[in-house]
Amino acid sequence: MRTSLAPFLAPEGFRQPGLLSLARELTVVPEGGRAALRAVADRRERLATPYADRAPARATEPVLLVPGFLAGDWSLRVMAGTLRRHGYRTYRSTIRSNVACMADNAVLLEQRLEAIAARRESRVRIVGHSLGGMLARGLAVRRPDLVAGVITMGSPMLAPGTSHPVLLTAADVLVRLSRAGIPGLMSEECVAGECARTTFEESRLPVPTGVSLTCVYSRGDGMVDWRSCVDPLSRPVEVRASHLGMAVDPRVVDVVVAELLGLEPLAATA
Repeated sequence: MRTSLAPFLAPEGFRQPGLLSLARELTVVPEGGRAALRAVADRRERLATPYADRAPARATEPVLLVPGFLAGDWSLRVMAGTLRRHGYRTYRSTIRSNVACMADNAVLLEQRLEAIAARRESRVRIVGHSLGGMLARGLAVRRPDLVAGVITMGSPMLAPGTSHPVLLTAADVLVRLSRAGIPGLMSEECVAGECARTTFEESRLPVPTGVSLTCVYSRGDGMVDWRSCVDPLSRPVEVRASHLGMAVDPRVVDVVVAELLGLEPLAATA
């Protein structure tokens, strides 16, 4: 399909999901159902636990959560709640809707990262979904002094231009609206100019020594080519989930928790 995205964002060797692959995303319904059932079970367990025993051991490093394209912090509330129950201090990105220029969002996230690190006097772990994972990885490259590790979920960092036509069409719409004068949206420079090239190249640079990188991906992803989500220098972890469902499916959330804890998440991928 014709798109305003630059050709270098779609390197050879990757395949764009077809229109019918969007049907895979329908599994977000049962994935959301599993999240609801898990929430009920967790609440019952918490109520059955003596008050003095409810508080989990507090993790040392805080966790910054970054949402995907078109989404906001609300999309990672389920994950944030689970991480807090495991003792992690979670922080929102303050992104209401991830539709702005990646370079602008990167600056805002770096400021957010600096504030969290200063407040907690600790390096920060970042979990990013889809486009949020690409932003997180870029932060790790720029600020390894503040980033302890990154976990990406369905983040097509190797070939964002091969994403599903629905996503590319949405990007085109944002560019046209930006051209019409609406502020705060990604422009043509963000998807085809030097801004796009800089952020794309940054998302492919090696993550510095001392910063862990885990790439969570799903072969059932209906929005991106799963191969574009696996950094060759990362620890790859496969899950069974839709692209949208990665943000809410408790099986994927368990994988993220296990990675943060340094455990082997075997049960979550079954």
